[in-house]
Amino acid sequence: MRIRIVDAFTDRPFAGNPAGVLVLDGATFPADSWMQQVAAEVNLSETTFLHPLAAGAEADWALRWFTPRVEVALCGHATLATAHVLAHPGTVRFATRSGVLTATTDASGLITLDFPAAPLSPLDADPALAAALGAELLTSVWTGPNTDDVLAEVADEKTVRSLAPDLGALGRLTGRGVIVTARAEDPGAGYDFVSRFFAPAVGVDEDPVTGSAHTALAPYWSERLGRTSLTGFQASARGGAVQVALRGDRVELSGHAVTTIDGELQVAISTS
Repeated sequence: MRIRIVDAFTDRPFAGNPAGVLVLDGATFPADSWMQQVAAEVNLSETTFLHPLAAGAEADWALRWFTPRVEVALCGHATLATAHVLAHPGTVRFATRSGVLTATTDASGLITLDFPAAPLSPLDADPALAAALGAELLTSVWTGPNTDDVLAEVADEKTVRSLAPDLGALGRLTGRGVIVTARAEDPGAGYDFVSRFFAPAVGVDEDPVTGSAHTALAPYWSERLGRTSLTGFQASARGGAVQVALRGDRVELSGHAVTTIDGELQVAISTS
């Protein structure tokens, strides 16, 4: 079976966020345990599996995402990587646990995802979370249900970039993960806010560029900055930019992708 590794939210290799992509030939998914084993073997933040749907279905493809440890309900970078692999001009529709999602590719190769905006629910200050992050939190909100993250704003961009959290403590304190964010320090840098994302509870210590986190970051920063179209920079070691546009209860996430590895998975599919 063919497997690709695609770097998402970047226009150059070895940056952005790598995802595994397996396009299945059949009309159903393999056994969950088999997909989880493959995702653990690939050992990237997410590996995505998809199979075609029949004509007349609500979507073109059924799509699922797995971290090395668990299946997740929403993933942006692996969806963008999948759209890149399909190389489908125009719009393709995916049936997922988070509803029907679309990816539209323009002539330049820019891919725009249409995702549900995460509802933001204020949280009381949690001294344990601040201690695990090693930073004072200005505000914190819950971003569930699809993402089940805590979004926390800190004082400045320097604080975001210098974080060295206690990952064991974070894994015990959060659902899927925690998004840490701040306003961009330099208005001329080409981005409006920065973030980092830690998800040790689901087997991802730090995710390089997290599309799904931007479904919460978009409404959060849109309210504070007074604009619906923004650019976020995820300040991981690899780094990557996500263009966001808030459209009511939906968020458009845009970026490029690059295939770095194209090979064969040398194991048989298991259906049980």
